[in-house]
Amino acid sequence: MREKHLRSIDLNLLPVLDALLRHRNASRAGREVGLSQPAMSRALGRLRDLLEDPLLVRGPGGLLLSPRAEALQPALAAILTELRGLLAEPAFDPSAERRTMRIAMTDAQASLLLAPLIARVTAQAPGVLIEWVPIAAGVGERMAKGEVDLALALDTTPLPGGAASSPLMEDRLATVVRQGHPCGGQWSLADYARYPSVIVSLLGDRTSDMDAELAASGIERPIAAIVPNFRAAAEIVASCDAVTTISRAFAATLPLPLVLIEPPLGNIRLSVVMIWARFRGNDPLLEWLRAQLAAVSASAGAQTAPMAV
Repeated sequence: MREKHLRSIDLNLLPVLDALLRHRNASRAGREVGLSQPAMSRALGRLRDLLEDPLLVRGPGGLLLSPRAEALQPALAAILTELRGLLAEPAFDPSAERRTMRIAMTDAQASLLLAPLIARVTAQAPGVLIEWVPIAAGVGERMAKGEVDLALALDTTPLPGGAASSPLMEDRLATVVRQGHPCGGQWSLADYARYPSVIVSLLGDRTSDMDAELAASGIERPIAAIVPNFRAAAEIVASCDAVTTISRAFAATLPLPLVLIEPPLGNIRLSVVMIWARFRGNDPLLEWLRAQLAAVSASAGAQTAPMAV
């Protein structure tokens, strides 16, 4: 018998051959593998040509296996069992994972989500280390290289190339001032020109959609400070007459003498999404981690305090 090259063999014929050898009947074998009678006949012909053997021969009580087919049957069954095991999705067990997962988020998001997330992860996957990566320029490129596993961003943020996203939590802006602020708990667009703002600059960009809205009303806000995180902004306004406009959910958790006011802006919605590299979409640990983060954010979102009016 001439040698067969694996690349010239249609491996789809193997389960067909297995069914034929077990049933010794083309109709029953066809029903098992989902082929019609004519298709099974053609498949049997191809198998006979491939193996240079009749495989099934007519006998007194119906079709019989040829000696070659008898020898093939146990080996073929074993090969198919191993092949199915090779292709089967392994059961995911978070407790068996030993990996570091890097999540890029702001300090405000970390303040809300990181501690309860780590509590869940250590309880269910003690071998998984969570590393908080601050939001900075180049996060998209780091994600594409596998250096960052997950990032949190607003849904208005353009997705990096090759990235996927899903919703995480709903938040909204709050105008934040100190208790006893001269504004008296009331805030108008004109007040942004009257009191200096503290701006949070994560990516080195000192402007925001809010500045465009203020500019459309002829308002330019004076700047008291530019800081790299939200906690610093809140601490500054807690000690002077400056103002900052940040996440309501985050500001409501701070142990600072602050007043949260509904901003007089057209859009105060903050929808946070999870972003990851699309090529990592089938990573079971990453999928599990996203589910844990979603559960934590649902709980955090239910614990916020009301605004001042």
